[in-house]
Amino acid sequence: MSPAMELSKQQRFGGDDLDDDGRPRRTGTAWTATAHIITTVLGSGVLSLAWGVAQLGWVGGPGVMTLFAAVIYYTSALLAECYRSGDPVSGPRNRTYMAAVHATLGGSKVKLCGAIQFANLFGIGIGITIAASSSMLAIKRAGCFHKEGHKSVCHSSISPYIAIYGIMEIAFSQIPGLDSMWWLSTLATVMSFSYSTIGISLGIAQIIANGGIQGSLTGIAVGVSAAGTSITVMEKLWRSLQAFGNMAFAYAFSIVLLEIQDTLKAASPSEVKVMKKATAVSVAATTIIYLLCGCVGYAAFGDGAPDNLLTGFGFYEPFWLLDVANAAVAVHLVGTYQVITQPIFAYVELRAAAAWPDSAFVATKEVTLWPTRLRVPVCPLRLTWRTAYVCVTTAVSMLMPFFGSVVGLIGAISFWPLTVYFPVEMYMAQHRVPKGSTKWLCLQALSAVCLLVTIAAAAGSVADVLAEFKKHNPFRW
Repeated sequence: MSPAMELSKQQRFGGDDLDDDGRPRRTGTAWTATAHIITTVLGSGVLSLAWGVAQLGWVGGPGVMTLFAAVIYYTSALLAECYRSGDPVSGPRNRTYMAAVHATLGGSKVKLCGAIQFANLFGIGIGITIAASSSMLAIKRAGCFHKEGHKSVCHSSISPYIAIYGIMEIAFSQIPGLDSMWWLSTLATVMSFSYSTIGISLGIAQIIANGGIQGSLTGIAVGVSAAGTSITVMEKLWRSLQAFGNMAFAYAFSIVLLEIQDTLKAASPSEVKVMKKATAVSVAATTIIYLLCGCVGYAAFGDGAPDNLLTGFGFYEPFWLLDVANAAVAVHLVGTYQVITQPIFAYVELRAAAAWPDSAFVATKEVTLWPTRLRVPVCPLRLTWRTAYVCVTTAVSMLMPFFGSVVGLIGAISFWPLTVYFPVEMYMAQHRVPKGSTKWLCLQALSAVCLLVTIAAAAGSVADVLAEFKKHNPFRW
């Protein structure tokens, strides 16, 4: 390559360490993107799937999970094509979900998208905090049951564990962005496979101990449950709808897909092809684990499947293995919280940098840690804003520490608008799909059906959240 051509290349990409937009050069690959997606997806949702299968039965449970997987992959592929406007290789990059909506749809839909995305990211952060704290609490309860017997009450408040988890997230929230946390996502992915394997293994052991498979084709029956308590037709309906929400939440990663795609290095093949590959691998891997966890858990416990496979204490022994699994859940969800929250962090910080470019409060400076000579970047805005955000999600989590209900509600609310509606609308606008064509009709039908699922699942989850809230005292430690 001639010196002139090399100079032109460096001018285009901003030098060896900078990308074409002047930001640090992207280094992500299909595997780092897969790790980010699995970190986001495979977590708290998997723990509620046995309960979801118990509500829908052997026919509905696996069928709904497989259907959600297919829908999520298809709409995620549509969304990935919206990363660049115009040419899929050299067109302007849409670095965030909101940027894609702005470039493709524009108008009031940008503000609507931003409000829905950030509200759901905030809600998911609360759900993650509750799930991680439940696993931390379960470690203490497992030791208590082992020492005092399985019939012991072993009651402990979750609030102190929510506070401990919040303190950990304050520290990890100082990681600048997704590019800098590939190692955390990799660790979280390893943890997710670890506790999923433990849960599946314990379920298989329980099936062997039971001498057969539990459950029925249609799920928990109206009239009397496995625990001997009666359930009405309406309770069956609400539980089934909540199960839909739980399964939708289990695949909730579309809201950060473009942010993950923006970490991929500019190379051949294009970011779109790499992201589709990462999405396919991630959805396939997580669906296999979801089906195993949900079906094995239902086969082991039948209608009595807990709403959290590891913290609901269907299993009591070996207590040390439960401790390992729940510790892995807590570690994994530290990474999940960070991946989910990065779009909110980045939005505020980018807006602040644009509004006050010369402010020392917004600027990043290197500080030497005493007594070592280690130099670390410190931004006063990042330190104060992210700390305040984590404190808010922690406080709200203390007021609503009921895991299954929150998971269903969050999944129901976030499913249609960000996972289906906006990807479909942006794809049709970008590819100029003729109105009234077969493809246009099929996409609109998909969006309409998913909207009905969202409304139904949200209704069931709201009813359950209200019932749980009446029983909870947020001021009891």
